[in-house]
Amino acid sequence: MPELISPTTRLHSSWLAAQREAGPDAHLDGGGLGSDDDVDSPEGFAAWVDRLHRYGDRTAPVEHGRVHATYWWIAEDDTYLGAIDLRHYLNGFLLDAGGHIGYSVRPSARRRGLATWALGAVRHEARLLGMDRVLLTCDPGNEASIRTIESNGGVLEDVRETIIGPKRRYWITL
Repeated sequence: MPELISPTTRLHSSWLAAQREAGPDAHLDGGGLGSDDDVDSPEGFAAWVDRLHRYGDRTAPVEHGRVHATYWWIAEDDTYLGAIDLRHYLNGFLLDAGGHIGYSVRPSARRRGLATWALGAVRHEARLLGMDRVLLTCDPGNEASIRTIESNGGVLEDVRETIIGPKRRYWITL
């Protein structure tokens, strides 16, 4: 049975396999991976996992352009299936194009309802942080994300052109 877990070095090889599955140029939403992160080496992966944990600490500063966020991995036994993050507040970019929550599921684990389940679980976490609604965005042609968001109560606010392309913007009341 899948569960949401805190990012861990224990799943390094499974995480790398998921990254290879997605492809070399794939961006996996909700993972917090930066273009300069070295995740291939055990040391680099450990440093990245440690940084993901620090982003959730509201007393610690974050880099310019980032916001505090909590990261979870969707895992089953020792298999990494995906990631989801909850951004604690929005900056201008996130309000326009990114939203409070991002998620992705590795290709071999799709069509199992994992994103819908994980989003439901993270909605509860958002309530615990005192949020009363969250913003989610997706590409207009991403039917799977549209279903995931709408299944969790997402109400379409608009479709707009952003600096990263067109986005459907949904609000979910918590």
